[in-house]
Formats: sequence, structure tokens, C-alpha cells
Amino acid sequence: MLSLFQNIIIRRTMLCLCAAVILWGGCGISDITAAQGSGLPVVNNSRVDSYSSSADIGAARKELYEQMSAATGIPWFRFAAVDQYERTIAKKSKPDSPATTRLTGITITPAVWSGPLNPNQGDTSPASISFFGGFGRDGSGDGLADPENDADVLYSVANHLLQYGDSANDFSIAIWEYYHNGRAAQRINQFAKLFEHFGRLDLSGNAFPLPLGNLYSYRSTWGTGRSWGGARIHEGTDLFAPQGMTVRSTCYGIVETKGWNRYGGWRIGIRDIENRYHYYAHLAGYDKSVSRGDIVTPGQTIGWVGSSGYGNPGTQGKFPPHLHYGIYRDRGIIEWAFDPYPLLKQWENKEYKALKNKKKVH
Repeated sequence: MLSLFQNIIIRRTMLCLCAAVILWGGCGISDITAAQGSGLPVVNNSRVDSYSSSADIGAARKELYEQMSAATGIPWFRFAAVDQYERTIAKKSKPDSPATTRLTGITITPAVWSGPLNPNQGDTSPASISFFGGFGRDGSGDGLADPENDADVLYSVANHLLQYGDSANDFSIAIWEYYHNGRAAQRINQFAKLFEHFGRLDLSGNAFPLPLGNLYSYRSTWGTGRSWGGARIHEGTDLFAPQGMTVRSTCYGIVETKGWNRYGGWRIGIRDIENRYHYYAHLAGYDKSVSRGDIVTPGQTIGWVGSSGYGNPGTQGKFPPHLHYGIYRDRGIIEWAFDPYPLLKQWENKEYKALKNKKKVH
């Protein structure tokens, strides 16, 4: 997570640090045994290596969120949303780094956890961490504030959120104050909305963007050149189909953008729970039931194949009707496109297989 104290660290001088160290040494903070700030019930901690499957891990995560919700009054899906955002933007571990045993992916830097002026950046004493204005709290009841303990991390997040209130707007403000990043605040609110709506963590189902059949054709066109509007590459796959063919959502997600784009014409953008942005362009029109902020499911109609784009709003017919489908991944600061063709083939084949199995049953 981004530092809550970024500006403070920049402004503070070494003189303040020295004064704090002297004060800390003289007062014997490590011997203080004051109670935790809010006195809320504690939550048990678990290890990810205690479970044999991803389903079990997901169930354990949700149980942890619900326990923390019961302890703090913060809805479970808000903890889930923060954790999901952290895990979707996490950098790949180095090959020689040990595998994490934590259930959650929320990481807090030592300067934030222990306090920017704390001389012990590995501090786990709740009292001294609190003295130095650190983020860390003891949520497991073991007397330590451990940044590698899921219960402690979630309780610390809860402590931050509770300072702002319990409404949805308060939650948005608290997230902004933590990350100081509008993109992060938007994503976490989107994830919270999805988790709250479906009531579960597993939102992994997908669908092919067009109805299965022999009326469409596509191949990998990733990276081919485009000249209209300036030199650029093709960031997606073109699925050629008859004008007006149904276009479907490929995922569980939330409609993030809808409207005209001079390149993509009438287009819709949908954000899924893995922080991937699904881009559907050159549409002939939209399903009237789909608006920005709405939640969609795999296979749901969102619009129809067209030939809009390459000009001002309403421009049509500069190319054959087709669906341009692109997919982008958010890494916190930037969002980058990747080739959707392998996923499209995977979703198409999986859907064909499901249809065959359904016919066998009947």
C-alpha cells in the first residue's frame, strides 16, 4: 500500500528524528502495556498452506473477513475489496523469495506500519508503534502487531477505516486518504460493489462475446499496424460478424465506460474482479438495460455488432461490421493491453464443451 505518511516523511527533518529517538529511549515505551485503542474483539489468524485447494483458501479468506466484520462492524466485502485490489496489483515475487503463507495480500511498508520516525522499523510492540504514529495494531490478541499476521493487518485496516465513519462515502474517503490514488479508490469501490451484490468471492466464470455458431470468424490480429488517427498497433482481436449480432459480456463485472470513442465508435468497457478491463468497440448500439455503474454477468447482452467509429459521433460504415474486443490489466499506476486471442479460444472451446455435455445429459 502507498504510504500514509509520504508527505510527513519528506517534511520532517533529522532533528525531529533524533528528538524522537531520545524521547523513546528515555521513556521506556517498550515496557508500556496499554490496551489496544478500540478494545474490539480479536480475530483468529490462519495460514494459506493449511488448505489443500483454492476453494478452501477462498472460503478461509471470506471467514476471516466475516470475523473481522463481526469484530469491527465494517462490512466483510470492504475488507475483501481492499485485499482483492492489493492482490491484483502485487508484483511478481523474486524467484528466490520464500512463498507467502498469508491468506491476504495486503502489504504495509515498515515505515507506515511502525511509524516513520520509529528507530525500530521491525517493531511489533503495539504501544511503541502507537507512540510513533504507526499503522500497526494487534488484531489476533497475541500482544504483537505483526505485519505478517493477517488478523493484525485487517484489524489495522479497520482501525484506519473507522476513523472516517461507516457509510459508503466515508469508506471512499478513507481509501483515498490511504492510497492518495483516484484509480485505487475507484477499483476498490467497484470490487466492493461486486462482492456485495453477489455475496461471494468467486466471480471467475466467463463467456464468449458472441453467440456460438458459424456466423462469425476471427484470428489473432494482435500488434498489426493501424494508421487511422496516427500510427499505432492493434490492441485486441477483431471478430467479424453480421451487423446486429448480439454482443455479450465475457465476465462478471461492472460497466466502467459507455459512449462514443473516435477510434472505437460506440463502445462499452467492463471491469472484472481480477482488475481487467474488457473493451467492446464498433457497436451498432447498446442494450437499454445496461448503464454505467451496472453489474453484468457472463453471457449477458450488452449491445450489437456494428461498424461505428473512426470519426465524430455517429460515424458508421468505414469498415465491415465486426466486434473489436480488447483486454487490459491495471497494475496500479498504468494499465496495459495484452493479446485476448488465447482467452477467446479458451472461452469458446469451454462453451462448446459445456453445450455438448448438456446435450448428452438430455
